[in-house]
Amino acid sequence: MTDTTQALDIPKISAYLRDHLPGFDRDIEVEKFQTGQSNPTFLLKTRAQNYVLRRKPHGQLLKSAHAVDREFRVQKALKDTDVPVAQMHLLCEDDNIIGSMFYVMDYVPGRNFSDPTMSGCDNATRTGVIDDMNRVLAALHNIEPSTVGLEDYGPPGHYLERQIARWSKQYRASETDPVPAMDRLIDRMVDEMPEDDGQRTLVHGDYRIDNMIFDANSAACHAVLDWELSTLGHPYADLAAVIMQWQLPPGNEGRGLMGVDRADLGLPSDDEFIASYCERRSIDSVKHFDFFLGFTFFRMAGIIQGVLKRALDGNASNPKRAITLGQYVPVFAEMGLKALDGKSPNRNA
Repeated sequence: MTDTTQALDIPKISAYLRDHLPGFDRDIEVEKFQTGQSNPTFLLKTRAQNYVLRRKPHGQLLKSAHAVDREFRVQKALKDTDVPVAQMHLLCEDDNIIGSMFYVMDYVPGRNFSDPTMSGCDNATRTGVIDDMNRVLAALHNIEPSTVGLEDYGPPGHYLERQIARWSKQYRASETDPVPAMDRLIDRMVDEMPEDDGQRTLVHGDYRIDNMIFDANSAACHAVLDWELSTLGHPYADLAAVIMQWQLPPGNEGRGLMGVDRADLGLPSDDEFIASYCERRSIDSVKHFDFFLGFTFFRMAGIIQGVLKRALDGNASNPKRAITLGQYVPVFAEMGLKALDGKSPNRNA
C-alpha cells in the first residue's frame, strides 16, 4: 500500500482547494517539510501565494492524538491577539479527499531556528529572539480564554492530574521495550504531584524555539506553529518546556544549551528567563517549578515513544528520524527523575 502520509494526490487536492479556497491557483507544486514528527506538513506553492497543508497521518492512531482540527481552531481564535499565528483558511474533516483530516493556512516566511544557540547570529539577535519568545509566551498565558471563544477548549479540573493520566496511558499503549526509569518516573509523577492551584490558561503544549517563525531581519516572532498539544491547562508547563529543552545537549539531536556559555552568546540563564516571564505576567514567582520541569521530561518521553511506535508500525512522518528519537526515551526519563530531585544540569547557567 502506498504511504499517503508521505505524499499528496496533487490533482485531487488541487481540485478540492480550487472549489473551497477563494483565489486558489490551480497550478501547484508540493514539497513535504522534513521537520516535525507528528502531523505531516506540506508546502503548497502557487503563482499567487504559498500555503501550508497539515494533515493527520494515516493508520491506526492513539485516541486524541494528531488533533489537526484543534490546531486549526486555536490558531484561528488567536488571530487578533498578541500571539502571532498564521492565517487559517480551511479545515477539511472529510477523510475521502486525501485520506485524512487536514487544514490549510498561509505560509509564513521568515527564519526558523533549529536550536536556541542560533548559530550564525550575533548576540543582539540572540538576546532579542529569546526575549520575544518570552514575550509571546507571557502574552499567550495572559489571554482570558473566553475572550477568544476558547472557554471550552479543555476539560475542567486538575491539569497535571489529567495530563499525567493521559500520557501514562499513551506511553503504555505505545510501549515497545521496558524502560525502568520511565516506570519510576510515572510513579513519582503520581506520588509527588502538587495540589491544583486554580491557574487555568491557554497552553501551547510544545513551546520551543523551533516551533516559531521569526522575522528575516529582526527578532520579532511572526508565528507560533504546531499547536497539536494545546489546551486549557497550567501555564507553568509551557514555561518548563522551554527550560527543559535548554537542559539538553547542543547540536542537531539535543538542540539545547547544556554546557554552553550563555552569557558569551547573549543568552539568558534559566532564572533570568523565568524572572522576565514573571514580570510580564505580574506574578512574584513560579511555585513547584522542579515538578513542572520533571513533568515536561515525562511528557516528552511519552511523545517520542509514540513517534517510535509509529515508525515501527510504518506510519511515521519521518521514519529515520523517528527511530533515532526513540532511542532517547530512557534519557528523557532519567532527566525527569533528576528534575524532580532539583538536580537538572545547567539549571541556572
